[in-house]
Amino acid sequence: MAIKEGDTFPQVQLKYIPFDAADPNACKSPQILNTKNDFAGKKVVVVGVPGAFSPTCSIQHLPAYVSKIKELKAKGVDLVVCVSGNDFFVMSAWGKSEDVKDDIIMAGDANGDLGRATGLTLDLAKMGMGSVRLTRFAAIVDNGKVTHLAVEPDPTDVTVTGADNILSAL
Repeated sequence: MAIKEGDTFPQVQLKYIPFDAADPNACKSPQILNTKNDFAGKKVVVVGVPGAFSPTCSIQHLPAYVSKIKELKAKGVDLVVCVSGNDFFVMSAWGKSEDVKDDIIMAGDANGDLGRATGLTLDLAKMGMGSVRLTRFAAIVDNGKVTHLAVEPDPTDVTVTGADNILSAL
């Protein structure tokens, strides 16, 4: 069963590579993002995507969040997390290619823990992308509670999960 507005956001540990402005090409050690501890007392936007570097994710979804990060922060967002079923090294490389810097945490859910915990999964095995991928979603999580959740009816498109829709919901 999928999470819904009013639910507590599931506690999982995701991994990410922190951006280092002094050495942007460095590949640092992964850090843990604990959704319970790191979301406590914060307003967080979680953007779930099926795959790093995929066309819709790279052309429409992530770039809008990168370009609207100041507006999101101005509306009280403390943290933006982009998560995909890729590993944290792939997510780091994707973030670098999209000039994310340290504005958005690019977290990997390679084991599908977040997907299973939220119930927001896709089976993309027929496309060669694995059987447990995140569907395309965006959630506003305020102090651990889901206050807004948008899930794309067609995960190959961005209609309800884009940055402008989240800005309107804040």
